[in-house]
Order: sequence, then C-alpha cells, then structure tokens
Amino acid sequence: MGIYIRFAMWAFMMLGGLAAGILIDLKNFRFLFLNIYFHIFTLVPGLVLLRMVMLVSRKTGRMLARYGREGEVKRMETNRLVTSGVYSCMRHPMHFGLLFFPLSLALIAGSPSFIVIIAPVEMILMVVMIKLLEEREAIEKFGEDYIRYMKEVPMFNLRPECLKRLFEG
Repeated sequence: MGIYIRFAMWAFMMLGGLAAGILIDLKNFRFLFLNIYFHIFTLVPGLVLLRMVMLVSRKTGRMLARYGREGEVKRMETNRLVTSGVYSCMRHPMHFGLLFFPLSLALIAGSPSFIVIIAPVEMILMVVMIKLLEEREAIEKFGEDYIRYMKEVPMFNLRPECLKRLFEG
C-alpha cells in the first residue's frame, strides 16, 4: 500500500473521527461539549500531547532519513533497516508517537465522545494496521534481517530507558 494512500487513510480517520465526535457530542453530550471549562481542561493536555507526538515524529523521521537510506531513494522511503538508537529498543517508535495523535486532536477539540470512544478505537486500528501492513512490508523488504529484529525487539516498548531515548534531544 502506497505511502500517499496511508496518509489519506490516516487523514480520513482523524478528520472523520473529529466530525463524528462533534456530531455525537452535539446530540448526546451537548452540556459537556459546549462547556468552556471542559474545553480549557482538555486543551492544555491536548497541546502537550500534540507537542510530544510532533517531537517523536520529527526525531524518528530524521533518523530514518539519515540512516535508513542508501543511494537514490524516494522521499519518505527507506532501503536500509535501522536498528540503532531508539530503534534498538522499539521497532516502531514513530508509529508509537503517532498513535497518540487522535487522542491529542480529541483533547484539543474538547470532544468527549472523540476522547472516550473514537480516539481509542482509532488507536487500536492503527496498531492493527502496523501489525498487518507495516510488519508484512518490512519482512518483504528486509527479509530474514527483519524477522530476526522482530524476535529481538518489541513493536512498542514502555520501559523508562526506551521512552527516555524516544524523548531525549
């Protein structure tokens, strides 16, 4: 599946989730969705979480661009398996960060149903897509090296030392 199709799916999930959340909220949770204090309460954590998502995306994207490309490779593509840095403790650190984008958007929008229902469902769908699509493509691209890497390094890792690597400058 092409990268632009993935971006389109991802954008559709985010914008569709936002629209669905607002529609549900206006019908069922109007009192909370229209409460300015609720919006203030959710805005700050949403902005902090969004900042963390962007930090992780930028850092891991730069690592992939620097170490995952050899020779002439299309933008946003890799042809070398990166297993150093944060990739030595987590196979999908960029995706780990991006998993929290729906929740950050939901918090910023102050949509109760997006926060509680839609964002978690989208996060689960993202994990399924990573497992079913990204992992399969990585095996096709890198073969036995990636299979070995899968056995040694978890898809995501919540150990403090790994998260420190993910967020340190």
